Amino acid sequence: MRKTAVYKNPLFLAHQTGREHLESAERLHEIYRELEKAEVAEKLFFPVFPAATAAMIKLNHTPELVREVAATAALPASYLDADTRTSKHSYQAALLAAGAVIDGIKRLASSEIDNAFCLVRPPGHHAERNRAMGFCLFNNIAVGARWAIKNLGLERILIVDWDLHHGNGTQRSFYRNDKVLYCSTHQYPFYPGSGTLLESGEGKGAGYTVNVPLIGGQGDEEYARIFNELYVPLARSFRPQLILVSCGFDILGGDPMGAMQVSAAGVAYMTQVLLELAEECCQGKLLLTLEGGYDFDNIRNGTLAVLTELHGAPLSAAYPVYLTPHNINRFRSTRTESASLDQTLNWIKNWWNI
Repeated sequence: MRKTAVYKNPLFLAHQTGREHLESAERLHEIYRELEKAEVAEKLFFPVFPAATAAMIKLNHTPELVREVAATAALPASYLDADTRTSKHSYQAALLAAGAVIDGIKRLASSEIDNAFCLVRPPGHHAERNRAMGFCLFNNIAVGARWAIKNLGLERILIVDWDLHHGNGTQRSFYRNDKVLYCSTHQYPFYPGSGTLLESGEGKGAGYTVNVPLIGGQGDEEYARIFNELYVPLARSFRPQLILVSCGFDILGGDPMGAMQVSAAGVAYMTQVLLELAEECCQGKLLLTLEGGYDFDNIRNGTLAVLTELHGAPLSAAYPVYLTPHNINRFRSTRTESASLDQTLNWIKNWWNI
């Protein structure tokens, strides 16, 4: 079995946005309770980890944004934009969320762990260099990638973003950078309005941004095709030294924010594909961090599906085994008929010469 690190902390629950806010602490409460069950906890590793420093955050964000978010600690509640609410603990939670990603990358680099899942709040992939937005204060995954490039000397990092929404902040962080290959599947047109096929990077980063905009309604087989036909060959060509994932469970069917129909089994398959790529390309170095997902059952089931694959065995007899050999073979050979997806994939394959 693999040594899977799970990053959790009560401070992530102290980032209060209000019970009516979609991105509430309730998103993590139930899964935290599941992970505290003895039969589950004994199979996982729960590191003690430090918060990121302001200097680490500034690897990807302006000093002005850091000061703006820090100032919210003096207020019981404030808004950085119409959707992005903070409380007096939000700044520290945001530092700790970025710190979780950095700590996970450090432990992967030293081979202390095999893989990791950062179950953190606030999320990050919408946060831009100088702007908090879309429930996100700092871009956790971009800060982690910047830290790895600077401190570990990494030259090839793959970021896969399967959240329902396009990760505009992550894309812009590396749009002119050839050290990060950013691949995003997302519902389009939808918030935040970016992520078209033609957005593919500029300058040294030309060709290092791969967007797969989807109209909505896609499920397991469509996502399996995207991973099988597009992400696998791209990753094999790129040969990443580290794979990072912006994991959003808002792609699961029934999420109140979107129209995708992925199941827990589909999320498990995507995780398995990335595990295999990580083993092939970078000694298994794979880290996921939580982004969106606003149906509590979906977050629980999706998280357990991902962790089961990362660990390599069921965490509890109470949880269903999501990936049987039959499911794996079905996902690998899927050829769902979809004119719009065919057109999108063919365009991308031609553009990247796959």
